[in-house]
Amino acid sequence: MGNIRHLGLIELCGMKKTILITGASAGLGKATAKLFQSKSWNVIATMRSPEQETELNQLEHVTLLPLDVTDAEQIKKTAANAIALHSIDVVFNNAGYGLMGALEAFTDEQILRQINTNLLGVIRVTQAFIPHFREKQSGLFISTTSMGGFLGFPLHSIYHATKFGVEGWSEGMSFELALHNIGIKTVAPGGIATDFLARSLDRNLHPAYKDLEDKLFATTDAMMNAAASAEKIAEMVYEAATDGKDQIRYLAGSDAQAMYARRLEIGPEAFRREIKKQFLSL
Repeated sequence: MGNIRHLGLIELCGMKKTILITGASAGLGKATAKLFQSKSWNVIATMRSPEQETELNQLEHVTLLPLDVTDAEQIKKTAANAIALHSIDVVFNNAGYGLMGALEAFTDEQILRQINTNLLGVIRVTQAFIPHFREKQSGLFISTTSMGGFLGFPLHSIYHATKFGVEGWSEGMSFELALHNIGIKTVAPGGIATDFLARSLDRNLHPAYKDLEDKLFATTDAMMNAAASAEKIAEMVYEAATDGKDQIRYLAGSDAQAMYARRLEIGPEAFRREIKKQFLSL
């Protein structure tokens, strides 16, 4: 029996399902928490500073727990506390951090923070819940990636390294998890209309790349202004959690879908040259 069908049987039996969400203090994480709560799920919303949350803690069947996904010991402790509260059905790895700029402009601390948050955080949170899912012989992991997990833009090299990493890791994990009736999926949005640029993005400038930086930042700001709402992307997370499909990747947002379709149409090298022509005056 597939793990999503198992969730369907739980629903038929009147049992409330439970999702744990990382990075739930704002943006997509918070929108997803509110959507699943409205669908009568238990929600365990994790964030670095739950004591500062003033909205989710007012909702019925929502529990806040502290979690910094770069803290390996806290991951283990929070996972144990969550499992003690509810049998978990879905873990949504959503916590993320963006790093934009030329590689030579980054500090080692920034590179490590990017990898620890976007890649190792996802891997460690998943690892902490696998025994619980394996014992149940059901469960689903969903991770937020990005259209930057399957195509590249200038000045995003380390961000791409983490998002491509989560995509490849998820595909590889799908085989071993399937042995125990556990699913794994990714939701890859394009731009999301949140305060991500101000809240979770580092922009490092370097004079040797100024023209490219100016073009990229102008394009990024314009794209974010026309982006899909967090609530719209949250609907794709809900679809991935409940549709019963043996499918790993879900493209979320018209921009991500259009760019991926173009890449498939002309091939990855021609697509890369189109991006190069757009941003580089060579």
